[in-house]
Amino acid sequence: MGTFVGALAGLIFGLGLIISGMVEPAKVQGFLDLAGAWDPSLGFVMAGAIAVGLPAFALAARRRESLIGLQMQLPVSTLVDRRLVGGSLLFGIGWGLAGLCPGPALVVAGSGDPKALVFVAAMVAGMALFEWLERR
Repeated sequence: MGTFVGALAGLIFGLGLIISGMVEPAKVQGFLDLAGAWDPSLGFVMAGAIAVGLPAFALAARRRESLIGLQMQLPVSTLVDRRLVGGSLLFGIGWGLAGLCPGPALVVAGSGDPKALVFVAAMVAGMALFEWLERR
């Protein structure tokens, strides 16, 4: 049941990314271009996502199990350290350069787009490098 619900949630999320334009690098870069032809529409998408997510996370924090009986696993750390800030900076730089972040990149890669496939390959290589460095 958990796999089905996860797949359904992923499908809905992917469709939302497509409908909102978050899978279009030019649209994302237009949102990030504050000094040029700024496109604020993705800000509204993000605000809508926050409006939906905040009450859902507040409800989830009060529960021990999800609606389908799985254990709730929410983050507990509130530490803001060098690693978090550095990772956030790297994420932002990659988002600005490529116009994609991991979720939309996976959606676009599913269509076979060569640039998205390269992005996903680089993302997986970066995750593998991180894991390797963490183990050392």
